[in-house]
Amino acid sequence: MKQLYVITGPAGVGKSTISKEIAKNKNKSVLIEGDQIYAQVIGGYIPAWKEGNHLEIFWQICLNNIETYLKAGYDVVFNHIVTPEIFDKIKKKFQNYNVKFIVLVTNEETILKRDNERTEDCRMGERCIILLNKFKNYHFEKRYFLNTTNLTIKETIEKIENDNNFIV
Repeated sequence: MKQLYVITGPAGVGKSTISKEIAKNKNKSVLIEGDQIYAQVIGGYIPAWKEGNHLEIFWQICLNNIETYLKAGYDVVFNHIVTPEIFDKIKKKFQNYNVKFIVLVTNEETILKRDNERTEDCRMGERCIILLNKFKNYHFEKRYFLNTTNLTIKETIEKIENDNNFIV
């Protein structure tokens, strides 16, 4: 049975970097970047954190894409900001699949440093800290959190692949 990895955490924590590396290490895999799907809307685009956004259809598209690839025999690596409510939908929809759920976190200094390494148009600045604090207050089980402050990319991937605590 194929594996679904759901990688979440605040902006600037390294979701994209880690997700790409995990997907590259699989024989038959798909990387679904939530930000890219959300940005497909051009006319009428509203940022996800603002009223009137298009998150409802965004999540329908994401969950359907994940399901389509899993059914076709692909390992799927999905990354985006996942709230507890969305996590419940993911658990229900993919209860018959192998799912790993990972909440990447780091300290404020590291997240701002990583955010500053992004291209200027992708930087989130203080929004990274706001999201980091939101994730700390979400009621996810502690076993799903992975603090990457002192981990290399390779060490982070090894923990994700080898730690059964991330299994949903």
